[in-house]
Amino acid sequence: MTVVPLFVATVLAAVLLWPRGGSPQTDGGADVPRYPGTVTRVVSEPCPSVPSVPEGTPRVGDGRCGTVDVRVDDGPTAGQQVRTPVPDGPGAPRVEVGDEVILVELADPTDPTTSNWNIAEHQRGTPMVWLAVIFAAAIVAFGRWRGLAALAGLAASFAILLTFVLPGISAGRSPLLVAVVGAALIMFVVLYLTHGVTAQTSVAVLGTLGSLVLTGVLATIATAATHLTGFGSEDATTLSMFQGDVDLHGLLLAGIIIGSLGVLDDVTVTQAATVTELANANPGLTRLQLYRAATRVGRAHIASTVNTIVLAYAGASLPLLLLLTADSRPIGQILTSEFLAQEIVRSAVATLGLIAAVPLTTGLAAVVTAAGRTNAAVSTDAPAPRPQPDRSEALAALSSPRTAGSDEPDRTRTAPPSEATDRWPKSNRSTDTAW
Repeated sequence: MTVVPLFVATVLAAVLLWPRGGSPQTDGGADVPRYPGTVTRVVSEPCPSVPSVPEGTPRVGDGRCGTVDVRVDDGPTAGQQVRTPVPDGPGAPRVEVGDEVILVELADPTDPTTSNWNIAEHQRGTPMVWLAVIFAAAIVAFGRWRGLAALAGLAASFAILLTFVLPGISAGRSPLLVAVVGAALIMFVVLYLTHGVTAQTSVAVLGTLGSLVLTGVLATIATAATHLTGFGSEDATTLSMFQGDVDLHGLLLAGIIIGSLGVLDDVTVTQAATVTELANANPGLTRLQLYRAATRVGRAHIASTVNTIVLAYAGASLPLLLLLTADSRPIGQILTSEFLAQEIVRSAVATLGLIAAVPLTTGLAAVVTAAGRTNAAVSTDAPAPRPQPDRSEALAALSSPRTAGSDEPDRTRTAPPSEATDRWPKSNRSTDTAW
């Protein structure tokens, strides 16, 4: 009654927002021909002397000079040997004999009949194919059918991103709305495909969807309060040059939504599974007891996942963080600048949505798992308690004090049953260690 209408609404929203009319035209310039080639010869030579430059001028490249002979492997000039300069400059590839590279042919502006060849980058197709094969084989070998379903879910996620989310944003749709609908569509497909159509999966779906909506609301409020424009990265600025109609502020919100989805479904699935396993292990637990026990697991999960989120964003923005050591401005100005404030808001909002997912999913799972139970069923399925006299005597023997001058415990003293019982932890007492 809850999941099916939400799924239908998601599909209808996706149909309405689906991009139509093909990809928009971008002002990306002419496409430079690119051809695969193989390096056959490398000749290095001393670089010519250059006039002195002022101290502190940044260096461009490492001063490598010479020529490289490359055999063109495909295209109109296949089999031809061409000569290119040794790649130099920031990010230039280092080539050796036998390397497979990508060549670009640049026409001379003064003489269109003359062209120059340059090495753009290495060919990476074969190593990446092998890496993908090893990745898929490891997942299937360990997860078996569940691992195969996970790979299918991963393929579905990329299919939705490439056919709906990215084209929808490029077509001028609201990035936040497209991201929420796309994330919900990914969630429905991936969770049910990977974990099966069960009540436990439905609880995880509802918890994830509720947390996604909350994350979107928090992201909207946070970006508005901090006056973020979305121009906090070089990629966003470059995109605005090629596609000026893209809402970069909405694109920032969409990135927060999509980035949070991967961690949210991990937490929600774990919480739903935890409640289910606790209920199966002890059918006598009430909804409140299930909620409290599973929440303790959720706290431990959140404590580690929060660090995961921050480190993931920090790793993706490591060149950005290195600017902190090169910037001479005060630390307060750096932290509140657009490019760094954007990452802080992104991490904080994703963490808040993640924290909200634990009580929301755990509460739903406790209600669903304990639904339909009766007192008779609980009392019948619950394990029989230990006899109270034996428990009291054992506790009394373990907790009795030692006699003076003796290394052995006094086995003759028997504590009253009430005293022994008081030393035993209460059934609803938290097992969390005190800080």
